[in-house]
Amino acid sequence: MFGFFAPSAEVSIELDGNEKRQLVEVKGGNGSRKQPLYFGKEAVKGKVIVVPSKRLEHNGAKIDLIGCIELEYDRGNHYVFTTSNKALAPPGEISELTEFEFNFDNVPKAHESYHGKHVQLRYYLKFELQTKGLSSLTREHEFVVQNYQVPPEVNNGIKMEVGIEECMHIEFEYNKSRYHLKDVIIGKVFFILVRIKIKHMELSLIKRETCGQGPNEFKEQTTVIKYEIMDGAPVKGESVPVRLFLGGFDLTPTYRQVNKKFSVRYYLNLVLIDELDRRYFKQQEVTLW
Repeated sequence: MFGFFAPSAEVSIELDGNEKRQLVEVKGGNGSRKQPLYFGKEAVKGKVIVVPSKRLEHNGAKIDLIGCIELEYDRGNHYVFTTSNKALAPPGEISELTEFEFNFDNVPKAHESYHGKHVQLRYYLKFELQTKGLSSLTREHEFVVQNYQVPPEVNNGIKMEVGIEECMHIEFEYNKSRYHLKDVIIGKVFFILVRIKIKHMELSLIKRETCGQGPNEFKEQTTVIKYEIMDGAPVKGESVPVRLFLGGFDLTPTYRQVNKKFSVRYYLNLVLIDELDRRYFKQQEVTLW
């Protein structure tokens, strides 16, 4: 239970089954916090508790469930993509502890919660008690939404060739193009021609967040995982195995044009460094689900 103190009443929102519900850590500008987890089609229900410090006359009480996208460069505008309203009480007065029950069932929650560098997609409940003679008493309560995804029916591997004419020719392959967030990326790198003295080879997973358009387009690139997969010079015909464990890292599914506001994509970045510290790299997009 979380409280909000105002001059005339204490207001709090309590969700049903909160003591047994999984909590998800959400990181933001004000540090990390834990929020209850709901799945897309799950009902959000509970009660609002109002404890007045004195007799309180009001013009009615309501609660909204809101899903919105907030962009850092456009903080004044919240893009609401889903909303549902419940009237909890007609005009009247509150003189003692009063509870208002609510149940949001079958409210569309098509998008998953996301907390990135330049964009936030969040869900929250907003209670409002319209008091007489005072500003309204309000209370917000955030929660996280995740949606189950069906495993892809087609999940072909990736096979590509990269080369520098008469200097280097390599071939790499990954077992799949779509990976679960707890999956393992398995692959191989084949050296067909090597006339450059390679010092070592790295494989990284890059997250790229994009939001906005035109002059207001923002891109944030983060290296989530980075491993050295080879140390020393390879020879012609050599094969280097690749095994990258995704579990344990702060990953999200791939999001493409969510509500036409933002995207989150992931790329495997293979980098070879020669003895002169020159870098040769090849990126390949993969889908996380």
